[in-house]
Amino acid sequence: MNQNEFEQHLLELGIKLTEKQKDQLEKFYQILKEKNKQINLTRIIEKEEVYLKHFYDSLTIVKVVDFSKIHTLCDVGTGAGFPGVVLKIVFPHLEVTLLDKLQKRIFYLQELIKELKLEKIEAKHIRGEDYHEKKFDLVTTRAVASLEKLLPICMPLLTSNGLFVAMKANVEEELARSNSLCKRKKFELKQKVEFRLPKENSKRTLLLFQK
Repeated sequence: MNQNEFEQHLLELGIKLTEKQKDQLEKFYQILKEKNKQINLTRIIEKEEVYLKHFYDSLTIVKVVDFSKIHTLCDVGTGAGFPGVVLKIVFPHLEVTLLDKLQKRIFYLQELIKELKLEKIEAKHIRGEDYHEKKFDLVTTRAVASLEKLLPICMPLLTSNGLFVAMKANVEEELARSNSLCKRKKFELKQKVEFRLPKENSKRTLLLFQK
């Protein structure tokens, strides 16, 4: 997915990028590519692949979340900054907390935040289950762990009406295994959206839970 195709597909999602946002995403890519030589951030590093499988994929969350109603976001297991940093660039009003268990990724994220001149965003070296500082309107995870592990970690991080979105590929078995946990803890699956990524056609699933 080249940059023109990326922008066109975002328009279909209702997202129109400013020139500043386009520049920030391009700089994000350049920093990611350079830092990936030093630490293992992602196996996907070719530019058109990053724009499709990292940038575009991160933004498909708008299929289930109205970001005009979201103020605080926590990205658990953010890795190289997906979807958290991408969402901060495109929705600059967000107050974002990035959590990751690897210190070297946090150093990279802190440098990335500084280079992109992003404000009201922090990266913390901590596991999601150990974070208790505050609650969030939205918690996100992308390709981190199974639902059985994620739900008990992420749901306690939500405000009273907060939303948790797990960004997945195939999830039928995971959903079946997590059914009893959801009933016991009263975690409600509000929405399940399945779609295919443009061009390469791989399956994606968005699972929206509410506290």
